[in-house]
Amino acid sequence: MNPFNQTNPNKYGRSVSIIGVGCTPFMEELKNPETEGLTDGELFGYAALKAMEDAGVTPKDVQFYFHGSASPLNGSNYLTPNMQVAEWFGMRGKASLHHSEACCTGYLAVDIAAQAIASGKYDIVLTGGIDFGDALAEQGKPAYIRHSFPFEEFQRSTEWLTDNAYTRHLLANVGHDYGAVWYQTKAGLTDDQIDKALCKLAIIARENSKNNPLAIDHKTYQEEAKEAGYDDVMEYMQSELNPKVGQAQRISGLEHKCDGATCLVLCATDLAEKFTKNKPIEILGAGNATLEASNPILEIDATREACRQVYNITGLSGDDIDLMYINDFIITSQLIASELAGYIPENQAWKYVMEDRTRFDGDKPINPNGGRCAFGHAHAASGLADFYDAVLQIRGKAEDHQIKKAPKTVFLRGFGGGQNVCAVIIREKD
Repeated sequence: MNPFNQTNPNKYGRSVSIIGVGCTPFMEELKNPETEGLTDGELFGYAALKAMEDAGVTPKDVQFYFHGSASPLNGSNYLTPNMQVAEWFGMRGKASLHHSEACCTGYLAVDIAAQAIASGKYDIVLTGGIDFGDALAEQGKPAYIRHSFPFEEFQRSTEWLTDNAYTRHLLANVGHDYGAVWYQTKAGLTDDQIDKALCKLAIIARENSKNNPLAIDHKTYQEEAKEAGYDDVMEYMQSELNPKVGQAQRISGLEHKCDGATCLVLCATDLAEKFTKNKPIEILGAGNATLEASNPILEIDATREACRQVYNITGLSGDDIDLMYINDFIITSQLIASELAGYIPENQAWKYVMEDRTRFDGDKPINPNGGRCAFGHAHAASGLADFYDAVLQIRGKAEDHQIKKAPKTVFLRGFGGGQNVCAVIIREKD
């Protein structure tokens, strides 16, 4: 039984393309004297200026900007953070909008910006996301004074993701571990098979991020295993040094919380040559679905619906996709979403993983940037960081983590804590 009130969105009113991208390194700000004390404006401004530089435009060319943050009051003590950053990238007095959709913020940032252009109101806009996932602002103090984000405070913030009048705390809900158990049952896997598949996903994520200069993790699990005295990396991954945090999930399959910002410049495709020399990367469409966190199969049902919508809009199918990015703050998402999107045949994703086919140099690459567990998870910035990397991959400029053949069509699936799923397809313009 489908739990959704389905809708069938139309195509954008006119073609919209990405023409510029910018991203900070993903970091633990407090652990480096060169970054400690950086503020929202400095991080967002850095990414915005990089995106405009990449697009070959100036702040005067940008007509409107969108600012995304998963939890601004918690992270930066701002109710209206879009107004607090404008001075840092030449947008003083320019109209803007702030939005927050948990960890799906970066994907909705692309969709709502595309809608603003497709409507005809604007021709060129900037959209970005920033979050301090590891360095929280001190209440009542200047925003450059921060403290590390302990797990106890993280648990408190996740209470804001659910209807706490009728729903248990998110981390008490079976949803985060349920996906792995659901997939194990569906694919007919033993406990050892699903465990090894999840461990292998984490191993691949680190291999993908190792040579990515913006990623937070550059040490592979093979290197960690050797340092711990293990010759076999899988033996290390299944040891007490990588403990289980649920029935199936291990700690290696959870996000690496960090700080960062990412911005994109979007433009009406038919006007792109007026602003930039970059080849436009067209946003073909977006599918969206929401379901609150008390439903343990939130991610599964919502992903299925978002995929249905975007394929209806674009007329494409999983067979047309060359590369897939999946918001995997719980790494099992790669198994679930890649099959629901038709990128990998049903019940086969775990095999593709074990055969290294989903690595950046495999024939079915997923998250060549390293994903949330290895590139890092700066919440609102992370979805946009996937678009950043996708653009580099399409241009053939991802350097040491470039996939074997530069992709033409890329599918990006976002998922945010107990709220939104957004599926977006982008393609290099002919």
